[in-house]
Amino acid sequence: MNNAEFLQHKAMAERDYGVILPEAKAYLTDAVANSYSYAMDAQPTLVTASNAGIPWYFTNYVDPELIRILVTPMKAVEIMGETKKGDWTTMTAQFPVVESTGQVSSYGDYNNNGQVSANVNWVARESYLYQTITQWGELELDRYGEGRIAWAQQLNTASALTLNKFQNKSYFFGVAGLKNYGILNDPNLPASITPGATGTGGGTTWATKDGQAVYDDIQALYKQLITQTKGYVERDSKMTLAMSPESEANLTKTNMYNVNVSDQLKKNFPNLRVVTAVEYNTASGELVQLIADDLDGQDTGYCAFTEKMRAHPVVVDLSAYKQKKTGGTWGAIIRQPLAFASMLGV
Repeated sequence: MNNAEFLQHKAMAERDYGVILPEAKAYLTDAVANSYSYAMDAQPTLVTASNAGIPWYFTNYVDPELIRILVTPMKAVEIMGETKKGDWTTMTAQFPVVESTGQVSSYGDYNNNGQVSANVNWVARESYLYQTITQWGELELDRYGEGRIAWAQQLNTASALTLNKFQNKSYFFGVAGLKNYGILNDPNLPASITPGATGTGGGTTWATKDGQAVYDDIQALYKQLITQTKGYVERDSKMTLAMSPESEANLTKTNMYNVNVSDQLKKNFPNLRVVTAVEYNTASGELVQLIADDLDGQDTGYCAFTEKMRAHPVVVDLSAYKQKKTGGTWGAIIRQPLAFASMLGV
């Protein structure tokens, strides 16, 4: 291509496309254009190692949704309710129990026989304070932050769960060594009755029984509650039937008329509710409790605490932090032990 054509193309580039190259004099000749000595980045062989991929971590996906490990449900409060008594300075509590007494005599104008009185007992209970500590470091926080995890928040969630798990355990079993008892081990609870030997091969467990035999055991438990309370409980009274999830599965069994246990309970005990808790699967066997929610308008029992969670001040270290959290429990306060009927070995 001659110089005249180059100048013509240069002028057109400036005029039509705004490309201005004042230092350009001519097109490169073929000899110069094909010489690799003028363009070291266009050598026919590679300087770097041959590669057809990328580092694996560029294709790694991290799910932003955290999967929390499940813990056993906490059901004590659902069974008996919960209330606050005192505060974290309260070490002991007295729960007065009043019993009315009296007698009558034949009337006479000059007779002064017949007298009434009342007897009061003071039931003592001891509280138990417990604690857990949360601590985290600055570098620890930043590193988890790179992984999109709010580490301090996760630790605070864990501390609240830890306190609640112990609180629930104390509601069922109390605290050993103290006058602090639970739903399952209060010393004033009546002795458990045994299920009928009506299962396969004379078995007593519900696993060996059909739906009718399971219902008969629950009916026997209700009769025991009637005997204990001397007529204060009726079929339409508010009651709670507490058992383990494994035992509750047997309520789906049917009788010879294809009616399952749950339907029979709903028909005959309209205000009965069934609550499951894993704590009823005891070392001595499967336990079932039938609890009257109240007797003559008085609560038969409740779970009690001094404080659910007290967060103490955060302590600042050189490059770390720590915080103590405290809770307090009275266990379960059984006000009317005769309102609890239990059956062991189902």
